[in-house]
Amino acid sequence: MACREQILSNDYIELLADYEVTREELESIGACAERIDEQFEILYIERNRLPSISVSSYIYNSIPKLYGLMQDSLGQTAPGGRSFDPFNLIRSGIIQTQRPPLSLTGAGVVMGFADTGIDYTSEVFRRPDGSSRILAVWDQTIQDGTPPEGFSYGTEYTGEQITEALLSDDPKSVVPTEDRLGHGTAMASVAAGSSVDYGLSFLGAAPDADIVMVKLRETKPYLRDYYLVPEDVPAYAESDIGMAVKYLDGFASVGRRPVVICLGIGTNWGNHSGSSVLARYLDRVAGKRNRAVIVCGGNEGNAGHHFNSLLEMPGPFATETVELRAGEGEKGFLMELWGIAPSLFGVSIRSPGGEVIPMIDFTSRESRNFTFIYERTRVTIDHILVEQSSGEILVVFRFVDPTPGVWTITVEVRGGADYSPINLWLPITQFLNAETVFLRPTPYLTLTEPSLAPNVLTPSTYNAANNSFYINSGRGFARSQVKPDFATPGVEVSTVLGEQSGSSMSAAITAGAAAQFMQWAVIEGNDPLAQSREINAYFVRGAERSSDLVYPNPSWGYGRLNISRVFEIIAGTAQ
Repeated sequence: MACREQILSNDYIELLADYEVTREELESIGACAERIDEQFEILYIERNRLPSISVSSYIYNSIPKLYGLMQDSLGQTAPGGRSFDPFNLIRSGIIQTQRPPLSLTGAGVVMGFADTGIDYTSEVFRRPDGSSRILAVWDQTIQDGTPPEGFSYGTEYTGEQITEALLSDDPKSVVPTEDRLGHGTAMASVAAGSSVDYGLSFLGAAPDADIVMVKLRETKPYLRDYYLVPEDVPAYAESDIGMAVKYLDGFASVGRRPVVICLGIGTNWGNHSGSSVLARYLDRVAGKRNRAVIVCGGNEGNAGHHFNSLLEMPGPFATETVELRAGEGEKGFLMELWGIAPSLFGVSIRSPGGEVIPMIDFTSRESRNFTFIYERTRVTIDHILVEQSSGEILVVFRFVDPTPGVWTITVEVRGGADYSPINLWLPITQFLNAETVFLRPTPYLTLTEPSLAPNVLTPSTYNAANNSFYINSGRGFARSQVKPDFATPGVEVSTVLGEQSGSSMSAAITAGAAAQFMQWAVIEGNDPLAQSREINAYFVRGAERSSDLVYPNPSWGYGRLNISRVFEIIAGTAQ
């Protein structure tokens, strides 16, 4: 059955299923479902039929996670503030690869984005004849048009409609989609923008690529309330992102039209090993022929939002003290604690005013609610002994109206291992008050999800002006693999909206380089069945490395991206 009403209504909860649910099961609970692929389905069920959201009441990965934009406020200039500077593209080997004899400009490749939309009226997205290089826009926020075939909500605008709009006196009356935030427009311009005459008034990495944009709708209020994400902060649900990737993937035609998918979003929720439903889906898409998936590594390296400890277990138990400072005006946050078997956890909490929640020994799966006599803070603690996707232990803390000051969380670990690692993650910077941090954080294991999916390309971010690592960039390694794969420039990158910084910029440059490679491999017939894993291996081989670092490196991966050097290696001319 079609799910349009359920998808749009806040009265219906969205649950992610990584197994097939029969029609009979759906009908028995008054639900409907949207299938993403053979292993990923979204269920829509009336909220009044179900308990309130908590990881004690639901499978952890069935609750859609919320993702934020990975653009940093540092290093931005207004449009026209500075002239276009190709320096970051040159340092990535992209400009060199655009020139003869290779002349790789992304021609024949589709570049797909799931983001805040696109300003289709910008000249950097047009062909020399004035027509649009945008093949389609699926705007998930506009409900009075026709959805894409096989989808139940939003409105699809084709390239023909967009070109028609550009020829009219009032384009927005023909195609009303727009990008109010500018994040999607900036990313698309870096990856695939061009000036009409291909001069240097503006030039993206793959200026002849076709473009497809999904404008993501903002999450439903009930999910925003559960995760305690402020109302004025852009937040996007895992379910809508999954639908967007399905739509983008549909533009691929093996051997004829490769697709490069670029995501400039991220989250800190999850165990940071690529086991989320979205990460596993992206991994399957990236494993297909003629697909490349690029996911930014986030800007959480210097945020103070990750605590890590490797507890030595000299006896039957050990304890670790975690100090967390809640900032003034903090309305609340959801924090996760992850550990591995065979350990067992207990936790106690001390408020800034000295009130103590005594040690909680988890023996069952249930939510526990706590209030304080002298403070208005409410804390809910949920526990999962074995989280199904990872097999790990998970404790979720939900703080509402936390008293400003230092909160002390004592973690007691019991188990048979000699060492027991524990990891705690606060939400990403956009979802928190700037002053809410761990007092003893680590910058490592700060790559955001879903960049930890094994087959996707995950760049970290560096400043090409001085070859320094960008202090805010997420860092590895991933908990079960080597991530990031390499580092790409992402500081003061020229976009059509001015210079911008952040991991979304490094992802956009990487996506442009992947489009260049796909043109050479698929369109020009040198490797017609190329895919993400293969591109990643080539990019790693061509990466520039410094003699004073050990590789792979948790910050730099296997070195600095250089697509020009990749082709030198293929040709056997690399020095």
